[in-house]
Amino acid sequence: MNLQRLGLAVVHRLDPETGHALALKALRAGLVGGNGPVSTPRLRVRLAGLDLPNPLGLAAGFDKNAVAVDALLRAGFGFVEAGAATPRPQPGNPRPRLFRLSEDHAVINRFGFNNEGAEAIAARLAARRRAGVVGLNLGANKDSTDRAGDFVQVLARCGAHVDFATVNVSSPNTEKLRELQGEAALRALLAGVMAARDDLPRRVPVFLKIAPDLEAQELADIAGVARESGVDAIIATNTTLARDGLKSDSQGEAGGLSGRPLFEKSTRVLSQLSKASAGDMPLIGVGGVEDAETAYAKIRAGASAVQLYSALVYGGFSLVGEILHGLDELLARDGFDNVAQAVGTGRGEWL
Repeated sequence: MNLQRLGLAVVHRLDPETGHALALKALRAGLVGGNGPVSTPRLRVRLAGLDLPNPLGLAAGFDKNAVAVDALLRAGFGFVEAGAATPRPQPGNPRPRLFRLSEDHAVINRFGFNNEGAEAIAARLAARRRAGVVGLNLGANKDSTDRAGDFVQVLARCGAHVDFATVNVSSPNTEKLRELQGEAALRALLAGVMAARDDLPRRVPVFLKIAPDLEAQELADIAGVARESGVDAIIATNTTLARDGLKSDSQGEAGGLSGRPLFEKSTRVLSQLSKASAGDMPLIGVGGVEDAETAYAKIRAGASAVQLYSALVYGGFSLVGEILHGLDELLARDGFDNVAQAVGTGRGEWL
């Protein structure tokens, strides 16, 4: 813990993107401890055909290029999502493009899908040595003339090396990408992705990641299209364009906001999706998960699993074990034998 506090202090003296790169180097060097996923019988989850040792995953964006996946699994996560990956490498938006909002326990980013491309990422995923559930977030190149086709290309190249793939049509940092959440565009995109999935050597669950800045009817339409298209789970949600109630100096920066201020908004969207899908569509809750209580709230709102990212900026990797041990205690306190029994039991509190 003392070493972690020192590490966080050092990282926070650097600009955020440099600090992020340093954290990845520390992971690859083995400086972040852990013996693998934290698990108890109560924490084990079956999600979309995947057996997870626990319901806490790392959201996409932390390890864009799949350089530290094995180390992240050692840190305790039940599953890790790399990416987003695009067919061709791209530098993303100009720096600075990552901002800490320390007073708000939040982050704003406008990376713009910076990554080394599907070929490099596929090679790293293929070379993994450690067992564990790993997924890949699929993206589109900024200058692509066929963005729907880009998702298909990445899945075709990388799908054999992952346990799930996420269609990301909800990043606010690629112009017009969120237009693919429209009913007709989404149906066409998913048809192409599912056809590509059928050509893989084994069946890979396909998830859909949506934005929090959607109206109730839009959410209902997305849930309907996802069910009709055979999507295996919905991730709710990506970052938000809203800036309500912020205190930090960087609040006016363009980009997607994540962290504590996103918790309520994303959890309400999660509960609405749970209602719209009548509990039949597995959901993964993201946005503002920073302790056992917020993770538990997402589960009770309708999530079968949760993801975090921004909380690591402020709590470090010891947060993973703290959340999971605390979640196990909360489930036991309320008489649940497993996570599945708790899913959706508090949905009405968020509607």
